[in-house]
Amino acid sequence: MGGRLRFIETPLSGAYIVECDLFIDERGVFARTFCAKEFAQIGFDGHIVQINYSQTGKRGIIRGMHYQLPPVCEAKIVRCVQGKVFDVMVDIRTGSSTFNHWYGVELSSDNMLAAFVPKGFAHGYQALTDNAALIYFISAFYSPAHEKGLRYDDPALAITWPMPANAVSDKDRSHALIDEKFKGIEP
Repeated sequence: MGGRLRFIETPLSGAYIVECDLFIDERGVFARTFCAKEFAQIGFDGHIVQINYSQTGKRGIIRGMHYQLPPVCEAKIVRCVQGKVFDVMVDIRTGSSTFNHWYGVELSSDNMLAAFVPKGFAHGYQALTDNAALIYFISAFYSPAHEKGLRYDDPALAITWPMPANAVSDKDRSHALIDEKFKGIEP
């Protein structure tokens, strides 16, 4: 048993929302959430090296906006498996027609959507429910030496979060604001 994945284009070049077919019967629900052949149709080679889990205890908490520098830029497939989040991606690819533009989507355990975040994007989210949990499928190993971030409240991005942030880590608050020197990255 399998189902097709549908890739819904976002306003950001190369970024997608992923819908899956749900098979529902008296036992519950089944869905295929990843298929390398289908992801290849949007240019992702399907190479996954890490799967991370993140649980956020209280609604309103923001995590992000994280990315890694070359040569370890990472693509992510992000799925909410418990609760609900507002998931945000920012295109920071040098020369992209959507450079420094953001897109947000509600991911939840109910809607079973996923976000495909390409290489060269920053990513973060805000928990819309207590105990929201995400699973990330990641294409590059975590490298502290290449880790960077954007400020969640950077006026240059003007991300419209659904609710005020009630907590942000010191690390995420300490990222520099975007200025004229920020040229993005070339993944």
